[in-house]
Amino acid sequence: MRSRVKALPWLALLQASVILGERWRALSDKDRARLTRLMRESRGRLGNLSVKERDELRRLVGKLDLKGAGPELTALVRNTYRRRYR
Repeated sequence: MRSRVKALPWLALLQASVILGERWRALSDKDRARLTRLMRESRGRLGNLSVKERDELRRLVGKLDLKGAGPELTALVRNTYRRRYR
């Protein structure tokens, strides 16, 4: 177990959390609160939400622009992989 923990690329995880944190902070306070509330109510299962709530959740997740974060995260993973296995 300890060897797995040591093998984690901590810097890459920290950088990924910064990238995703920027997306999170880009949402308004109201949107962040509503997204959090919906996620807690659903307990991670979309089936626990009504159709209207699912649509609202999709809209809020769309505002996070996770597709836009993809290239940044991909570059991060590539750089981490190259550093570790060269």
